[in-house]
Amino acid sequence: MTESNMSFLSRLSLAVGTFFAVLGDGELAAQVRRLRDGAVAAPVTAPQPAAAPAPAPTIKEASPESALQLLGLLQRGARFVDFVEEDIAGYSDADIGAAARLVHDGCRTTLREHFTIRPVRDEAEGSRVTLADGFDATAIRLTGNVVGKPPFSGNISHRGWRVEEVRLPMLTKTHDATVIAQAEVEL
Repeated sequence: MTESNMSFLSRLSLAVGTFFAVLGDGELAAQVRRLRDGAVAAPVTAPQPAAAPAPAPTIKEASPESALQLLGLLQRGARFVDFVEEDIAGYSDADIGAAARLVHDGCRTTLREHFTIRPVRDEAEGSRVTLADGFDATAIRLTGNVVGKPPFSGNISHRGWRVEEVRLPMLTKTHDATVIAQAEVEL
């Protein structure tokens, strides 16, 4: 079978393969465009070897003890779990608001006692900023119409938060961190 008399399945296979090749190779895409526009295609050059892939990030297992300890501290200082687990459907907005104010104050006090938290960005929300190439993508998330390469200019919609210091209490080996609030039995 000649190249000009390819079967439907051969043409389909070529089309699918070409589709993915064009997506992955900008030069090939330009050559296909020139060919479709009727221009003579530039000679196909040998593919360049791909750069060595970056090593995969090391994944470490998170220990639940610290998270459970924080949850216990929020329960003790703000009755956070009690508030979240309560069915609030039968309460008025005023009652919920009053309870939320107490929980908020307790959570804030607990966080400030055990953590030093600072904004990721110092500019006010709504400020216009430019992010240069190499910005810390672990600390800054781009939202909206993200196209192209840095530098990016946009408005800060949230300053972000970064923990600078952690001051969690030490635990004994026998401490059961899964018990974030003991059951109480009144005698």
